[in-house]
Amino acid sequence: MAREIRIEVDDETYEQLKRLAAGGHAEPEQYAAQLLTADITRARFNEAAKAFADEHAAGFAARFGSGQGQTAA
Repeated sequence: MAREIRIEVDDETYEQLKRLAAGGHAEPEQYAAQLLTADITRARFNEAAKAFADEHAAGFAARFGSGQGQTAA
């Protein structure tokens, strides 16, 4: 289900948003929604990646070493 949110931005920000949206052939509101969705998606990915690394770091270190002081040949 889609939800609607309202945000206020200053005139300078809105003008920049309009320019960026026009470059992508979108309306400013649609472009802002795309930016927000992409930002949330990136945050979710980063959280999941950190959780995965935290969960499996010890196993990787035990199998492959910690990487401390090692360099690629």
